[in-house]
Amino acid sequence: MAAEPGRPRPVAVEARGWGWRHAGRRAWALRGVDLRVAPGERVLVLGPSGAGKSTLLTALAGVLDPAAAEEQEGELLLDGVAARAARGRAGLLLQDPQSQLVMARSGDDVAFGLENTAVPADRIWPRVDAALETVGFPYGRDRATAALSGGEAQRLALAGVVAMAPGLLLLDEPTANLDPEGADVVLAGVRRVLDASGPTLLVVEHRVAPWLPLVDRVVVLAPGGGVVADGPPSRVLTGSVGTALAADGVWVPGREPAPPPRTPPPPGAALLEAADVTHRHAKGAPPRPYGVSLTLHAGEAVSVTGRNGAGKTTLSLALGGLLRPTGGTVTATAALGPDRRPLWRWRAAALAARVGTVFQQPERQFLTGRARDEVALGPRRAGVPEQEALARADELLERLGLGRLARANPHTLSGGEQRRLSVATTLAAAPAVLVLDEPTFGQDARTWAELVALLRGLLDAGTAVCAVTHDRAFVDALAGRELRLP
Repeated sequence: MAAEPGRPRPVAVEARGWGWRHAGRRAWALRGVDLRVAPGERVLVLGPSGAGKSTLLTALAGVLDPAAAEEQEGELLLDGVAARAARGRAGLLLQDPQSQLVMARSGDDVAFGLENTAVPADRIWPRVDAALETVGFPYGRDRATAALSGGEAQRLALAGVVAMAPGLLLLDEPTANLDPEGADVVLAGVRRVLDASGPTLLVVEHRVAPWLPLVDRVVVLAPGGGVVADGPPSRVLTGSVGTALAADGVWVPGREPAPPPRTPPPPGAALLEAADVTHRHAKGAPPRPYGVSLTLHAGEAVSVTGRNGAGKTTLSLALGGLLRPTGGTVTATAALGPDRRPLWRWRAAALAARVGTVFQQPERQFLTGRARDEVALGPRRAGVPEQEALARADELLERLGLGRLARANPHTLSGGEQRRLSVATTLAAAPAVLVLDEPTFGQDARTWAELVALLRGLLDAGTAVCAVTHDRAFVDALAGRELRLP
C-alpha cells in the first residue's frame, strides 16, 4: 500500500495553441488557447456562456477523451506532462455535482477517492470529516446522497475534491446552486484549502465579485477562440477593457445588466392551487417542504427562495404535476383545465400543454439528438402543424442565443446553453403556467437579460411564472411575490 502523500505540490499549467472541437460540432469550443499558470497561482476564468470554460477545466482534469473529439490541436500540459496522462494531479468539481456522486452514503462518497488512491485506512475518515467541515456540509457521514438537494450535493462533491488534496484545484461554478449563506461557507472553505495546502486554482464563476479577494488573476475566454484578456482583476475588469467585456456578456462588477423597473399589473384569474403541500423523501425523514399553500394567478410572478435543503426543488416538481406530495394537494382551477383530479394524476399530454416545468438538471428532460428538434417536440406532440412548430423553435433558439446550435446534440452544449434550451423547450408548448428551477444558472450577462425580457413578456401576456432561485437580481427583475421557505 502506498504511503499517504503529504502537502501537495502545486501544479504548473500550460496551454500551447490548444483547441478542442466536440464530436458532431462545426464550431470549435476553444481554439488557439495560449496560457501559462504558475504553481500556486489563483485564476478566475471568465467568458460568455458557451465560451468553452467548462471544456478547458475538464480537459485540464484529463477527463476529455481524445477519441470523442471531432478535432483537437495543440498541447495542454500539467508540469510539462500531457494533462490526460497527469490527471491524478488535478481535482475537478463539475458543473453538475450530481454526476460526481457515486455512493449511497455521503461519507462513503467523500472516502471513495481516498480509498482508490490507497490512503491508509486509519487516515481516511479524519480527512473525510475535515473535508465535510471545510465545505460546510450540514449533515454527517450517514446522510443518503439521494436525499440531498442540488446545493447540498454541490457541497458534498466539493468535499470529495478537497479530501484528495490535489495540486491543481478546478472548480466549475462551485457556488451556482447555493443560497447566499451557503456560498459564503464554501468560499471560506476554499480559502482555508488554499491557505493550508497552496494548490494552483482555476475557478469558473458567473458570481465574480465574491471571488475577487481570493484570486491573483483573471483570464477571459472567447467563444470558439482563445484568451482575449489576461491580468490582475484591477486591470481586466476596469476601464475600457472592463467595458468591452461587459458588452460581450461577461459579468463585470458594477456593469451588471439593469432591466428597467417593472410595475406588475393586477394578477388575473387563479390557475393553480397548492394546499398544505408536504413531502418526505423517505420514511422518518424531515418534511421538505412542509405545509406550503400557494395560488398561482395568470400574469403573476412568484419567486421561491430559501436555504438549500428547504424543499424548493421538491415544491417545484409538485407544482409541475411531476411529484405526488406525501401530504396536501396541487390542483388546477377551471381557468386552467377541466380536470379536477390532483395534478400528478393528469395525463402527460394534457399536463405539458398547460403546465411547463424546467428541471434543475436540464439534461434530464432532453429526448432528441438536435436542439431544434428538442424545441419543436412539444408543439409537434400537441398537434401544431410542422412549419409552425419549426418556426416557434427557430424564434426561441434565436432569442435565447442558441440559433447557431440548432443542429447540435443537446447533451454536447455547455451548462448555460442547456439551461436556455430547457427553457425554450418548455416555452414552445405555450403553457399557461411556467415552473422554473434555477433558470439563470450558468448565464452570462446578455443571456440573463434576454431571459428576463422573455419572461416579462410572458407575464404581460398572462402566463403565470413560478421560479425557484437564489438570484436576487432575478427576483427583483420579475417584480412579483416572493415565497421564502423556512
